[in-house]
Amino acid sequence: MTTILTPRAIEALGRFNDAHPWDHNAHYHRWILRRLPRRCARALDVGSGSGDLARALTARAAAVHGVDADPRIVARARELTPAGAPVTFAVGEALAQEGTYEVVTCVAVLHHLPFAEALRHFRERLAPGGTLVVVGAYRASTRGDHLLGAVAVPLNAALGWIKNRGRTAPRPPSMTAPTRPASMTFAEIADGAARLLPGARLRRRLFWRYTLVWRRH
Repeated sequence: MTTILTPRAIEALGRFNDAHPWDHNAHYHRWILRRLPRRCARALDVGSGSGDLARALTARAAAVHGVDADPRIVARARELTPAGAPVTFAVGEALAQEGTYEVVTCVAVLHHLPFAEALRHFRERLAPGGTLVVVGAYRASTRGDHLLGAVAVPLNAALGWIKNRGRTAPRPPSMTAPTRPASMTFAEIADGAARLLPGARLRRRLFWRYTLVWRRH
């Protein structure tokens, strides 16, 4: 984006996006659900944040467990979850989880973790036939990356305007968790996934994201 827009334009877009925020990660929640079995017993959401995806996963799983390292955001997830919903939230490390699950999801969290160790851990958490879905961030490095980012810039502003109905708005709870820029390129991510998760399907996506889907045989 910085190779196409002037610093003044970037600053103006930043102010606009701050006034009309929307969650790029939540944009992919419906897409994630479509990649999952219609019903399963247990699902694990790693880096569950304010719990939006974990609550949505109850449409597929009989029991959902969300884990996040931030006590504040876990408390918020519990506040936002209706009593009796089949979902639990815990403060914990992403790579310290035990047990097996038919579904493991990880949205905008993998770049916070040691990449290879995290993929191995997710693989071990999956029951036979289980599905792993990752929505992640990558560092733009190629002309195609920058072009896709440039296409996303006006769409990002337009969706912010539409979703907030032209009004200024505070950040939603899901956007209050700590963030970190991605350090790995898409090529590095794809290469690592090919070694650790043979047959994984990866694709660059709009809004500075990529997706990974892998099913354990």
